[in-house]
Amino acid sequence: MKNLRIAQIAPLIERVPPVRYGGTERVVYCLTEELVRRGHDVTLFASGDSETSATLCPIVERGLRLEGKQGSIVFASMLELSKVYREMKGKFDIIHSHIDFLTFPFASEQGTPTLMTLHGRLDIPDVIKMLRVYGHLNYVSISDAQRRPVPEINWAGTVYHGYPPECFEFNDTPLDYFLYLGRLSPEKAPDQAILLAKSCGVRLKIAAKVDPADREYFTQRIEPMLDDPLIEYVGEVGEKEKIVLLKNARALLNTIDWPEPFGLVMIEALGCGTPVIVRPCGSSPEIISHGKTGFICESVDDFTNAVHDTGKISRHACRKEFERRFTHAEMVDGYERIYSRLHKNHIMKATSVLPGRMVSAG
Repeated sequence: MKNLRIAQIAPLIERVPPVRYGGTERVVYCLTEELVRRGHDVTLFASGDSETSATLCPIVERGLRLEGKQGSIVFASMLELSKVYREMKGKFDIIHSHIDFLTFPFASEQGTPTLMTLHGRLDIPDVIKMLRVYGHLNYVSISDAQRRPVPEINWAGTVYHGYPPECFEFNDTPLDYFLYLGRLSPEKAPDQAILLAKSCGVRLKIAAKVDPADREYFTQRIEPMLDDPLIEYVGEVGEKEKIVLLKNARALLNTIDWPEPFGLVMIEALGCGTPVIVRPCGSSPEIISHGKTGFICESVDDFTNAVHDTGKISRHACRKEFERRFTHAEMVDGYERIYSRLHKNHIMKATSVLPGRMVSAG
């Protein structure tokens, strides 16, 4: 396809790529790096401590969360959007935003096509109302399941997240533990993973962060459950530690209880050859093939059986599924197709409103 001038608007809460937790920022990093490698002229709007092959336009000095400045996110994001849409107006063929709703008014008043990847849950009444008001904008879903609350808005496509295969080390001989990885919050239901591990008599390692909003849940519900020899709380880990934990786990216990929009942790596990045990929530039936790359469980008995049957899953099949469906190349192929279509449509519309030439009758 034609090389394009592309703006990537990243969240400012973490740097790109994140030092620790930060799935969206890691996706933006992989997307940006591959677009640059393919010859596109990419400008990344992100925190100043970000690392990128693109042109970096820093908005804040460092990612806000690890600086303890989460409260500044709205103001910083508004400055970011003003930079893209006003100060640098007309400099891009495509604007790709990863910061959701704050983008909507800017995208509505700008001629340059904006594509928005929605990284969060959409089944919240206020979110549904806002999406319907701005339903004419261009949206990408990260799973088909994510669309269900608002199927009528202008979906440009579904593009699954993807990572470079070399980021993950395949391991066919795991150690004797299961893993919970991600965030300790009620909708992720880590308490269910702990109860499952205890009832099955298996070791569970928990590598997860605790957001300020979930601190009370952690201290009241989770912390009292950690005093057990089967349970090891590792805390929030960096990328290298995460890969080691994933590749050595017998399986990932992903006991979510919410409409997961995608679930990066699932493809990270598959990349290491690690099966995933998960509820049929949100995207999980699109990501995990029951009996092939893990188990999709409805009941406590289903989960218990899955823990005991983990060894029946081929870890080679898990890795092959990752390589077939969830690489960064697959992701960027999907985005390039959408970019090309939006750009062509924009050029056609711009051309159609130009005044016609006078043709001589002589």
